[in-house]
Parts: sequence; C-alpha cells; structure tokens
Amino acid sequence: MRLTQPHRPSRARSAKRLPGVALAVALAFATAPALRAETLPVVTVMVDNAKVMRLPERTQTVIVGNPIIADVTLQKNGVLVLTGKSFGATNLIALDAAGAMLAETTIRVEASQASVITIQRGAEERNSYSCTPYCQPSVQLGDSTKYFGDVSGQAETRRNLATAGSTGPGR
Repeated sequence: MRLTQPHRPSRARSAKRLPGVALAVALAFATAPALRAETLPVVTVMVDNAKVMRLPERTQTVIVGNPIIADVTLQKNGVLVLTGKSFGATNLIALDAAGAMLAETTIRVEASQASVITIQRGAEERNSYSCTPYCQPSVQLGDSTKYFGDVSGQAETRRNLATAGSTGPGR
C-alpha cells in the first residue's frame, strides 16, 4: 500500500496569488471608511450660525470629531445646539450613559453666500463685506491677515465700549 500526501499547491503558484489577494484586502480596507461615510446622514450649518437638532432622548455624551469645525451644546431631552465654527466636514457621535452609540452623522459647515461679497486684489489681499442691504466690512475665514485684524480689532473695541457703557457708574 502506498501512502500519498494531500495535494498542496506549489509555493510558486501560491506566491503568484498573494499579490492579488493582498490587493483585494487592501482595497476592501481602503474603501470601507469611504462607503461608511457616504451612508451617514449629513447636517449642514453655515459658519457662525447655529442649528437645533434632535438626538435620541437617552443621549448623555456628544462627541464632535473636529471641534475646530463645529461646536455642540447638549440640552434636555436630546435637543442639541450645533454651531458652525469653520469651513469643513466632521462627524458627530451620540452616546448613552453606558457608552453605547445611539447615533452618528456627518456635519458639514459651509460659508453663507447669500449676502457676502468678496473682493480679491491680487493673490494676497482678500476682503469680505456683508451687504444687508448696505455693504459693511465683515471678516470671513480666508480674508487677508491685515484686513481680518483691522476689522476684528474695530469690532472688539466697539464691543468693549458698549459693554463698559452699560456697566459703568450709575447704571
């Protein structure tokens, strides 16, 4: 009686299949996050604006992927105030008291174009104006550094004067 070993593919043939299998696995891992991100609901908010959202009532913790882009304040009964801080996209995750995920969504923060006019002077200088209905300086992300600083400084000085006037002696 003759014993034979089970058939095994030669190492050369297995080695030829390895790049194809590795490519398939790499593509599966590379495309999985992209496919998942496409299926998430998207909430859009304008920069410097707030939006009220409803989360599941059991929500105890809210996580924002990139707090530079958006900020949130959780209120009672699953009410959430979402504020757009900077252009871009991030995600929001709601957790219950045990840490279980209740909801996830994509947050997209966009620029309001309804009443903003942007003037570009060369490659370096950009100024924005809010025209509602008369045009006034209005700093926007992306404006030139000098313009942004000058307009922001004036707004801060005005705010300080208004605050000092309302809390001054005899008031």
